[in-house]
Amino acid sequence: MTAPFKSRWAADFEAFLRFKRSLGYGYARGEFTLREFDRFLLRSPAYRRRAACLDQAMLAWLASKPHRKAISVSAEASLLRQFCLYLRRCPGRSAVREPRWPRLPRESTFVPYLLSNEDLRRLLRLAGQLTRPAFRAVLYRALLLLLYCTGLRFGEALRLRMRDVDTRAGVLFVETFKGRARWVPFHRSLSRALDKYLAVRRAFAPTEPNARFFVGVNKRRLPVETAAGTLRGLFRQAGLKPDRGRIGPRPYDLRHAFAGHRLTRWSRQGVDLQARLPWLSAYMGHDDILGTETYLTATPELLGLAAHRFRRRYLIARKERSAGEA
Repeated sequence: MTAPFKSRWAADFEAFLRFKRSLGYGYARGEFTLREFDRFLLRSPAYRRRAACLDQAMLAWLASKPHRKAISVSAEASLLRQFCLYLRRCPGRSAVREPRWPRLPRESTFVPYLLSNEDLRRLLRLAGQLTRPAFRAVLYRALLLLLYCTGLRFGEALRLRMRDVDTRAGVLFVETFKGRARWVPFHRSLSRALDKYLAVRRAFAPTEPNARFFVGVNKRRLPVETAAGTLRGLFRQAGLKPDRGRIGPRPYDLRHAFAGHRLTRWSRQGVDLQARLPWLSAYMGHDDILGTETYLTATPELLGLAAHRFRRRYLIARKERSAGEA
């Protein structure tokens, strides 16, 4: 842990994190949430005392952020619920009260933006026009291509190191994230694009094996906020996102585009999609197909291909039935 908790419940927070990590969980997000709750307890005079009702403090903290998405509040409430369960199982702590939790949605209702091939070509053209410094153009073109061609998570791509990218063999190594590491092969056309990026990068920043593959102006790493802000700017220039508001594509929608376009290509080839879904799931770094279902959006083109295949099979079956009756 980077720094100790400071509220009256500091020892309990630290013990809870040790317990979770002993089970194999990284719990980085959980630690972040508990630290935010810890700071709330320090700022609120009514909850500084040990005798203060922890259940009331939890509800007050959740209610102190009225503009958060319901799904985010639900995730925080779930962690606090686990913390209460842990406390009640500790010796002498069975009297710990759990709040009457509000009923909140547990699944996101966000509908991904379906980027088309033309959208992607437009984004690549705009990325090539980025200036100040000139390195940005080749940087964001390579980042867009990598995200779309491999379906990597946004954070996974930004955490790649030089040693993780082998353009000659056409494979990436993604370090452990969400409980697993994996190898990600990619097409030779992406290898050529990444080689062009590397030629410019070598002249711009150090290239030792542990150095980040994508770097910003500091020549050490490309911050998530900077990369996401630049991509959102490209989405706006392409006319895909308004100047304000949360609608329109996000950087993460490139992962959705990868999955959707992969399914469409398989469908055009007449491939059995049910048999190939485990392949897609493993490639995207999911434990099972359930984790991949989020990315399986039924586009009009995909529905049209499915309808065409169904009609073709229906006609073949009817023809065979007629032949049998004759």
